[in-house]
Amino acid sequence: MNELRNKSGFLCDMDGVIYHGNRLLPGVREFVDWLYAEQKSFLFLTNSSRLTPVELQQKLARMGLEVDASHFYTSAQAMASFLKTQAPRCSVYAIGEHGLLNALYAEGIPINDIDPDYVVFGEPDSYHYDQIVKAIRLVDRGARLIGTNSDLTGPSESGILPGCRALIAPIEMATGKKAYFVGKPNPLMMRTGLRLLGAHSGDTVMIGDRMDTDMIAGIETGLDTVLVLSGVTDRAEIERFPYRPRLVLDGVGEIPECG
Repeated sequence: MNELRNKSGFLCDMDGVIYHGNRLLPGVREFVDWLYAEQKSFLFLTNSSRLTPVELQQKLARMGLEVDASHFYTSAQAMASFLKTQAPRCSVYAIGEHGLLNALYAEGIPINDIDPDYVVFGEPDSYHYDQIVKAIRLVDRGARLIGTNSDLTGPSESGILPGCRALIAPIEMATGKKAYFVGKPNPLMMRTGLRLLGAHSGDTVMIGDRMDTDMIAGIETGLDTVLVLSGVTDRAEIERFPYRPRLVLDGVGEIPECG
């Protein structure tokens, strides 16, 4: 693990890596202290679109961990940036929480439930039949379907939760249209993370708890990869995949021990 000491940049997932729900995971405080002490560039790169960077900062502060809001980048921000670049005058019908809505507003993208250019989907805390029907009809009329991330599940204090990809599936099945997903492992989000860090891929580590998003994103972007078993993946599940992370750790608390 001594190779981690020489890395200058750290991209780190949050759910299942830093916390479960409102519970900070063991060793996280030591890991963040180490990042600061070693003057590492780091970014929490999360596929969750529920919260804004400031809200994520405050969430960690309530757990007793102080991290500046500049160290967070969400799939909602990646979604809004993508839309602003692809279709600067577009409008959207959005299903998601205020993290997604605030990111859209920040890029000047208006909400439109009549004839939007896109139906955009995050992880809504409440999800009901009327929203599904509305989204299906809008996509049938030509709106393009796009999701913040392709996670099928997410971790919580009480067990796994359905992720964005699982929730968007009824719309895909009813319309026959496939959604485009902006978050990890999409290289767009990874390249943005590297740019925000000001780091080169060869000098950067991707730390996450998922093989199908975090690890494949790191591998395909040329990053060093560390899988932690504090989230949704166990050692048996790793064997299902044709690729491997370089390191498998119980949690991020083991990383400071490398140096």
